[in-house]
Amino acid sequence: MLTAGQVAGLIVAMFWAILVCFLAMVLVKVARLLTETTKMVAELGERVVPLLDDVNVTVGEANRQLAALDVIALDVKQVSGHLARLSAIASTLVTGPLIKVSAFGHGVRRAASARRDPHRRPRTAGRRR
Repeated sequence: MLTAGQVAGLIVAMFWAILVCFLAMVLVKVARLLTETTKMVAELGERVVPLLDDVNVTVGEANRQLAALDVIALDVKQVSGHLARLSAIASTLVTGPLIKVSAFGHGVRRAASARRDPHRRPRTAGRRR
């Protein structure tokens, strides 16, 4: 029959055998995982290079379009400046003579009304009837 020490040794040996089998299974699964990961990284590398080339072309085209928009924006700024100056000149040319004609018409009306009614007192600024 087996002694207590032999039984304990047998239990420990069985425990170590089960542990070694478990660790062997874990190592096999980890090896498969690393193999699959290596394949995925290789495929990703193959796919990323064309994508980066496409991104590079897209960014270059966007930069070219932005340069064209900068030129257009500069032209619009110059045109709006010219229109502002032209508007100021037109305003000066139209309003100056218009005010003079208006003042002349008002003066003619007052002179005509004063001539029709010589006893009427002329209105002064600030007084209203």
